[in-house]
Amino acid sequence: MSSVAIKYRIILPDSRERVFTLQLDKDSALLVSPGPYESPAWTRLAFHQCEGCPLQAADALHCPAALHLSGVIDGFADLVSYDTVRVTVESEERSVTATLSAQQALSSLMGLIMASSGCPRTAVFRPMARFHLPFSSEAETAYRVASMYLLAQHFVARDGGSPDVTLERLERVYSGMHAVNRGMAQRLRAASRQDAVVNAIVLLDVYSSLVPAAIHDILEEMRPAFAALLSDSPTSKHKSV
Repeated sequence: MSSVAIKYRIILPDSRERVFTLQLDKDSALLVSPGPYESPAWTRLAFHQCEGCPLQAADALHCPAALHLSGVIDGFADLVSYDTVRVTVESEERSVTATLSAQQALSSLMGLIMASSGCPRTAVFRPMARFHLPFSSEAETAYRVASMYLLAQHFVARDGGSPDVTLERLERVYSGMHAVNRGMAQRLRAASRQDAVVNAIVLLDVYSSLVPAAIHDILEEMRPAFAALLSDSPTSKHKSV
């Protein structure tokens, strides 16, 4: 089984460094990194279980997303949301460095972990985890979400299904994510002494609310860049002159 590595290197305000290396299966984008040796009580499935979660305690003792997050949040127990940190994200393709708030840095890392954790509700975002772009803007996020969703509809069409090319059902995808974010925020309030970790999830949830509501407007603003793809081919233009 081949995997891809994504490393987050975070320098805290007191110059301490936290490094997290995530290994994702190259095909499924599932985390293959080992989980923590200890499983805190707040990671148990029944503890603030997300509304609509399809998992049963008989099948899974722990929430998979919480279990993987538990190996991360201990290193940030003393951070507050607007502490400034310096983050470098390294993958096979590139290295991205940014100076930003603790909640923004953690939101990016925790979003990646949740998408690839094995949680059945966040599984729809595994393609974005596989091609991770840290610290993306609202416009970049909308572009990536639409691209991911429409590529999935391409596969639906190839398999003989009815593709949703108007993004009509995209809101349903995000409503499931909203329930996960709410449940995870409740878990983390019981696990963390400071607000940076909880507010990182809140920030993820803001995107979960904004993207489906505004995606058509955001994409329409990008329309001029697609002029060549939307017009007749250059060959047909020359013929008509």
